[in-house]
Amino acid sequence: MISARNLSKKFGDVVAVDGLSFDAPDGSITGLLGPNGAGKTTTLRMLYGLQKPDGGAVTVDGFDIGTDMMKACQKMGIFPDTIGLYDRLTTREHLHFYGEMHGLRGAALNAAIERTRSYFQLDDLLDRRCKGFSHGQQMKVALSRALIHHPQNLLLDEPTNGLDVMSIRMLRELLSRLRDEGKCILFSSHVMQEVSALCDHICIMTEGRVVAEGSPVELCTQAGESSLEEAFIKLIGTEEGIAL
Repeated sequence: MISARNLSKKFGDVVAVDGLSFDAPDGSITGLLGPNGAGKTTTLRMLYGLQKPDGGAVTVDGFDIGTDMMKACQKMGIFPDTIGLYDRLTTREHLHFYGEMHGLRGAALNAAIERTRSYFQLDDLLDRRCKGFSHGQQMKVALSRALIHHPQNLLLDEPTNGLDVMSIRMLRELLSRLRDEGKCILFSSHVMQEVSALCDHICIMTEGRVVAEGSPVELCTQAGESSLEEAFIKLIGTEEGIAL
């Protein structure tokens, strides 16, 4: 479970996150939905310790990210907003490297690589260097890297960008399976269809704040609309800057 309480972050005079609070429980897919610039990426970066909040606190399975960062990070698999692959390493070497960083060795590491490579059918990529991979292929490797240690909590920043239709379908099926196994899954997106198809709970963000949260049905009820798209527009109070 991931909990954020009163998170705030400024960059100069710009308030990126403003007193944000929410919970992402185990056994559930939680989505951060908002227009570009709503503060979603900054929020995720604070959740996994890349950026230090100006105020507030984050706990991951009870570990405070500010005081027990290593223990909290061991509980998370991260798919960040930048892919960050090493061109000269093969896919297998990426998985091996990140598995070792999470304490996997020997037979346990080999088993983890075998399990992870099946998520996105990586057989044809496994022993190729990543230089020259398409964007979609890079995304598959980065997603697999985040899952190598079978983390309890998975944080994904716009995970379907660059994926083809079949890969998006595989990702949806994988996330649904991990949720059913009791994992906590949190991802950000500005794509309405993606959030509607995947999420049990949605936090709608704008200007660094959560302005509404609930299931897709509950959000439609709150807004008095029949579709999530119309509910979203009404709840954030503007039709500008929305990417659907």
